[in-house]
Amino acid sequence: MTLDDLQDDIEAAYGDFDDEYELSIDRETRNELAMLSVALDPDDPDELVRRAVHMLFQSTVDRGTLDFHLRSSYDCTYDEYLSGMTFDQMTGNDFPQPQDNDDRRYQF
Repeated sequence: MTLDDLQDDIEAAYGDFDDEYELSIDRETRNELAMLSVALDPDDPDELVRRAVHMLFQSTVDRGTLDFHLRSSYDCTYDEYLSGMTFDQMTGNDFPQPQDNDDRRYQF
């Protein structure tokens, strides 16, 4: 898969999320959400879920986990996704190189 495939999949997933995303949670998650809601007292409990998604995203970026999964599935990194170009495209290594390596050109 490629950078274009990643972009297509992200756009498809983004379209699948409505403005009101219904989330089913298990008992443990409900208990933790209740604890955080009481302790942090947000205006809306949905704010805690948004914060949790942001924290999970940031931690996967910081630890390199996101890049690992993107490289495994799409052969690109998050930085490449953000720039819209693969590393090879940025450095110019995307073009076919001549096979004959003329090492003698600097010899007299």
